Amino acid sequence: MCGIFGCLLEDGHAAKVILEGLKKLEYRGYDSVGIATLDARGIHVKKDKGKIAEVEARLSLSSLPGNLGIGHTRWATHGAPSQVNAHPHTDCTGAIAVVHNGVIENFMQLRSELEGRGHKFKSATDTEVIAHLVEEGIARGLPFLKAVIEAVKVIDGSYAIAVISVKEPDTIICARKESPLVIGIGDRTLYCASDIPAILPYTRKVAVIEDGEVVVLSKAGFKILKLDGTPVSRAPFIVQWSAEEAERGGYPHFMLKEIFEQPLAIKNTLRVPKVYLKLSSTILSDSKRLFLVAAGTSYHAGLAASYMLSSLAHISSTPVIASEFISLCNNTIDEETVVLAISQSGETADTLSAVRCAKEQGAKILSITNVVGSSITRLSDIYICTQAGPEVGVAATKTFTTQLTTLALLAIHVSMDRGLLTTSEAQELLDNLHKVPGFVDRTLKETEPLVKKVSDLYCNKNSFYFLGRGISVATALEGALKLKEISYIHAEGYPAGESKHGPIALIEDGFPCVFVAPPDETRANIVGNIMEMMARGAHIIALASEDDKEIEELSTHFLPMPREVYKYFTPIVYITPLQLLAYYSAVTLGYDPDKPRNLAKSVTVL
Repeated sequence: MCGIFGCLLEDGHAAKVILEGLKKLEYRGYDSVGIATLDARGIHVKKDKGKIAEVEARLSLSSLPGNLGIGHTRWATHGAPSQVNAHPHTDCTGAIAVVHNGVIENFMQLRSELEGRGHKFKSATDTEVIAHLVEEGIARGLPFLKAVIEAVKVIDGSYAIAVISVKEPDTIICARKESPLVIGIGDRTLYCASDIPAILPYTRKVAVIEDGEVVVLSKAGFKILKLDGTPVSRAPFIVQWSAEEAERGGYPHFMLKEIFEQPLAIKNTLRVPKVYLKLSSTILSDSKRLFLVAAGTSYHAGLAASYMLSSLAHISSTPVIASEFISLCNNTIDEETVVLAISQSGETADTLSAVRCAKEQGAKILSITNVVGSSITRLSDIYICTQAGPEVGVAATKTFTTQLTTLALLAIHVSMDRGLLTTSEAQELLDNLHKVPGFVDRTLKETEPLVKKVSDLYCNKNSFYFLGRGISVATALEGALKLKEISYIHAEGYPAGESKHGPIALIEDGFPCVFVAPPDETRANIVGNIMEMMARGAHIIALASEDDKEIEELSTHFLPMPREVYKYFTPIVYITPLQLLAYYSAVTLGYDPDKPRNLAKSVTVL
């Protein structure tokens, strides 16, 4: 996620304070940085891509004049990292500046309308529309506050924004929907930020802003309003966390924080501009040969996608581990081949090698990544950026579920392109997919205490099996990988039907077997697999529909899952208790889940 910091000082240089505040947000990840300050001469902006220290050395951000300003560290989602795409963004006249964290779903429509009314855009970002919308409101005679409120009313998506204007040079106006925003109250100073750590060096008195609220920071103090102008009374609280705890939002580790960020990350990913889905689905629909190329967790997402594409779109696709792609597929690639590459970082060496090989032979390249401007995006004909935001923990969590969400969207759009779904059928699937963030939120809250108990009981076991059928094989493989990565427990993921062909020989009393058993067409067969394992003394840890009494009775430990999840979206939901199982097992064993041994976040060497 992007980082926002703003301040209003009684005197002094705001830019110096903003720069230090942005440094406290570096842990969130970013690719560019910028500051806008305001004094009697107007708004002053300096920004560029790169790390804070690098940009400060080049541009001297801290030298900007004025005792009021806003700053930003950007994680690109629309438009590659560049000076022009870095925040803050200004309107046509340079009289308004805005910083933004979030995703504006309808920005292309708003931009087109604004351009039709004569506005000139400088960047490729979604954020810039906010500056122009506020500009229009002020041009119509609206007060600054009202202009900001009217602007956010037409925005669809998520946002935390901070806006300054020459019309009111002693004021910062902020607004929030779904993206985090906090206010700090100092001694004759006020601060706004996307996270508490940025504020702690200056004050521990903080107010958290809620969805649908607007905040006015001025020399008179701060006031919180609803979008309809209704005042909100909220007393600040005193932060007791240490700076390190505050960076993790009060969670003991980044991994746990990121697991619980998944509902919002998925919701933001569902806001991917439809034009990218349409272009990608057209190419996929017309493909003669389709390879899904990825490594590690991303490969598991591709495996799940192969089931979605086969069942929903009647497209045969081949998931291939990236390091094996050239050996396995090199002689089958031509101009009628499509490679869909999946990579969290966009810099995975094996995946890039496979993409370059395919591209040299004329294949079309589509990609799904979490990093705009990465190598894979530059090699792709079309790419889609998931909206997971930065992921600090080495083990992939929210990047996996946002990849699955993007792939589900693609499968639905390809199905529509091929005439396999009616408009109403497609809308029903999309409606269910838009409910998935709620299903994930509910699952995390309901299963966490149960998972803690399971991890306490089994974290000292030498081995685990994770078993599933159909699309749940991908969930089982990813669950096993998570446990291996951070708790160092040997774990194997298998298709449950394959368990009789060797793995069952290892079963003995107390051997933990995790079954992923949603209520789909594979359920009857997986019940048989559960009984086979039980008969040999295995302890059954089952993830199944909350009303599945038969599987509950067969289980040693039962993790109830929402019944309403559509069968091809179950990996997005069912993986979350398995992420928690890996996390709590690692913690119980005394390991740091954020920094597993021998692993790196991005594997950039072959």
